[in-house]
Amino acid sequence: MSGVTDDRAHMMAQRRFLEEVEMAVRAANQEIIGHKLPQLNRTSFFKLAVSIARLRASYLEAVLAVDWDHADEAQLAAVQSRRVLFEEARKGFESLQHAFERGYIPIKDT
Repeated sequence: MSGVTDDRAHMMAQRRFLEEVEMAVRAANQEIIGHKLPQLNRTSFFKLAVSIARLRASYLEAVLAVDWDHADEAQLAAVQSRRVLFEEARKGFESLQHAFERGYIPIKDT
């Protein structure tokens, strides 16, 4: 029986430790990210979403403009550059959403 009790105590200690780490991570992220992004509000969040939609449309437009049977390097470069812009913006938006969902940053109403 002692082994079961020891295992349970160990698991509880691990759980407490992980909860403490999570709290420390949350506090650090709130402090650091919150100070870096004080201007974040609904308007700026939505503006970024619209910008990403435009980047996606631009990328897809470039994809559709290529004659893929006879594509040249300039056409491929145009598609790639638009894809990179879109993907980086999308990843940034996802990271921003994650930070918001985790409570690292508040979204101001104004």
